[in-house]
Amino acid sequence: MGVELSVIWAVIILFSIMMYIVMDGFDLGLGILFPFFKDKEERDIMMHTVAPVWDGNETWLVLGGAGLLAAFPLAYSVILSALYLPIIFMLIGLIFRGVAFEFRFKALDHERHFWDKAFIGGSLCATFFQGVTLGAYIQGLPVVDRAYAGGPLDWLSWFSVFTGLGLVVAFALLGSTWLILKTEGELQERAHKISIYLTWLLLATIIVISIWTPLSDEKIAARWFSFPNVFWFSPVPLLVGIFTFLLIRSVKYRHHIRPFVFTLGLVFLGYSGLGISLWPNIIPPGVSIWQAAAPPQSQGFVLVGALFIIPIILVYTFWAYYVFRGKIKPGMGYNH
Repeated sequence: MGVELSVIWAVIILFSIMMYIVMDGFDLGLGILFPFFKDKEERDIMMHTVAPVWDGNETWLVLGGAGLLAAFPLAYSVILSALYLPIIFMLIGLIFRGVAFEFRFKALDHERHFWDKAFIGGSLCATFFQGVTLGAYIQGLPVVDRAYAGGPLDWLSWFSVFTGLGLVVAFALLGSTWLILKTEGELQERAHKISIYLTWLLLATIIVISIWTPLSDEKIAARWFSFPNVFWFSPVPLLVGIFTFLLIRSVKYRHHIRPFVFTLGLVFLGYSGLGISLWPNIIPPGVSIWQAAAPPQSQGFVLVGALFIIPIILVYTFWAYYVFRGKIKPGMGYNH
């Protein structure tokens, strides 16, 4: 029973992180794109597209972190010990982004530029260090006697910096395709143009990480390129190519909904590729979900609460996006 509970909890945590990436990715992307939109009215519209829903998006990050603590305490302790600094920098960025969201709507005209800069800086900082954390995690965390055995700066490497920059590109593309979905006119047209460049950048990023990751770890290389795995996993890179083509085509023909959907597909495929590379290790390169698991009684007890709260979060999320569906036009907005 303990094995099944560990798998269930791994799925819950993976699902929560994916939902966070999807939900919070595009509003962080808007902050990253702010420097490309100088007009006050354009920036107001960009903020209004996510203002009613952005703060609920981080519920998934909290759920993933709490689930990791409850179900895999060893992984929680090792990962936080190894990655304290980038996680703290990420949280600082999220705080600045959140404060800027609230205060920008109330600021006087001569003060608004400060909160715009806080929104840009917070979004960039949070996104970059989320990517750095991911890169350091993929590279592996040394564990000795069930404790982190590395140094305080082992997370900093060329690979982790590249994954940080790559996530900035991915979230920026989510943000630009979200603008295509939620706006119209000149703002939407500029988002279409930006999306083309970001799509090619994201494809290049995916290719580099897909080559770099197996080259740095023989086990990951064997996972992808050994027989018969190469046949089982070949749909992932093929689908990346297909979704990239469909995304570029949908942007070229000025579709409204499809670019965002295809971008979500690319993000999901990238996430799936990382999952294939690391499964079933929850602390790369050698600690599995079963080795890091809490006692089955603890996992089962907390699972009852999780299975109760997750449907509530899903219903709330769906309802919020349904209520605030449609295009945001000049003069429309969310009043705090």
